[in-house]
Amino acid sequence: MPEAPSPNHGYPGRLLVFEGLDGSGKSTQAALLGKWLQSQGYRVFFTEWNSSELVSGVIRRGKKKNLLTPTTFSLLHAVDFADRFERKILPPLRAGYLVVCDRYAYTAFVRDAARGCDPAWVRTIYAFAPRPDRVFYFRVPVSTTLKRKLASRLKINYYEAGMDLGLSDDVEESYMKFQTRLRREYEKIAATDRFTLIDSTQRVEAIQADLRADVRPLLENFPTVARLMHDG
Repeated sequence: MPEAPSPNHGYPGRLLVFEGLDGSGKSTQAALLGKWLQSQGYRVFFTEWNSSELVSGVIRRGKKKNLLTPTTFSLLHAVDFADRFERKILPPLRAGYLVVCDRYAYTAFVRDAARGCDPAWVRTIYAFAPRPDRVFYFRVPVSTTLKRKLASRLKINYYEAGMDLGLSDDVEESYMKFQTRLRREYEKIAATDRFTLIDSTQRVEAIQADLRADVRPLLENFPTVARLMHDG
């Protein structure tokens, strides 16, 4: 018997979204949850932000030459997401997969608003994107993300620090200011968009345990590979 469609988006699959600041731990947790779901016998598809081959090269070149205005930045990422959605999110949702997204349209809502774009305009562009079954928002102090970034010895990205906005000539200070803007925008939409709040200052194991407990209700009567083979 085919599984019931999701009440949020009407497709037989489930859409699990991970959102948060860079360095919040969301990518690590998304990967861990995906592997656990696979180990439980479910069909899982993983996708991440800015992964479309259609415009990723254009975006990289635009960033490298500092040619992107906030509006151009917004529109290019919207095209990227639309292509990613049509080719990498929608097909597995229709096929009944558990789709794990490292960032979704909410990333655009937050980043574009922080750069001065009208939030209502941005949401209109992404009106085609259905509501996920879960949005896990990894809440973390900005100072913690900076410490993690510096400890990793990874160079702070020009746009990640909001250097294009002229907030400060010092990259770390600009990072703190811009990421604080992003966090403020996340906090604004956390309630209206029904985010599941995750305290990402906890231990990795504790966070993962909470995530697994939260998604279990979504898995009731959801078919595993073994069940699909048996029914087929």
